[in-house]
Amino acid sequence: MAAGNITLIVEPRGKPIRKLPAEFEISLDASSEELYNAFSAASGHSVHRLRITKGSDRSLVPNSSATIDSTGLRNSSVIHVKDLGPQIAWRTVFIIEYLGPLLIPALFLFPLRPLLYFNFDKIPAPSDTQLLVCALLSLHFLKREFETIFVHRFSSATMPATNIVKNSAHYWILAGFNIAYWVFRPDAKAATGTPNEGLVYAGLAIFVFGELANLNAHYILRGLRRPGTTERGIPSGFGFSLVTCPNYFFEILAWLGIFLVSQLSWSVIFFTFVGGAQMWSWGWKKEKRYRKEFGDKYKKKRAVIFPGLA
Repeated sequence: MAAGNITLIVEPRGKPIRKLPAEFEISLDASSEELYNAFSAASGHSVHRLRITKGSDRSLVPNSSATIDSTGLRNSSVIHVKDLGPQIAWRTVFIIEYLGPLLIPALFLFPLRPLLYFNFDKIPAPSDTQLLVCALLSLHFLKREFETIFVHRFSSATMPATNIVKNSAHYWILAGFNIAYWVFRPDAKAATGTPNEGLVYAGLAIFVFGELANLNAHYILRGLRRPGTTERGIPSGFGFSLVTCPNYFFEILAWLGIFLVSQLSWSVIFFTFVGGAQMWSWGWKKEKRYRKEFGDKYKKKRAVIFPGLA
């Protein structure tokens, strides 16, 4: 064994991995990324499909530029290598998630309208309000697709491919089928030719503000992470001095705007409530992570989404 090199004892965790070496020699100065690349080449699996943990405490050996020495691995240390199964890129996941609610409203409002509402004696043409709601939904999810492709930087490259159905169900069912079916019904409140104009104009104003402010927050978050890294900085800028996740706050505002324009459709507020509850959970996890990661450098927030509330 060369000076500065160590030999690691390699054991599969879970199902056996083809051609995984029983031992592996590596320099203490090498990066853990090199370890992942070596096992990827040996097994024929993508590095994103592999997870390496220390046998001593089962802590993760990250796939990064960190040196083997810094991970605490030493000569004859045992490492466990797990096959996570088929993976799919997070960017692809989001594109698929948002594609459903991007296309479903227009499909429900036009080509599928006679099939969906066949039990009505007469199916009138969509009202101006229904057309407006369809446009707002399309703009919202077009923005989401734009952000996915050009703005967001992901801390994890992939996720298990089997999760795609579960992750997409929230958007395809609640934001797609649920909202489109009920708001575009011939007897929906939005079907009227004389909508409450106060709700329409207030909803439009809130929607535009929420979408633009949300986009701005995403650009701020993008700037905190250098391309190709998982390092993060402390976010600051419009909204971040008030709550942990102003991007979630502005997202909810935009949906409240759609709720008003829809003439207070229960289906829109139901989706907003379910999504808001999930964002509240994510927000508190992020707040705890900021406190742990940045310590006294980070100004703790009592509210993670709604200023002064939660």
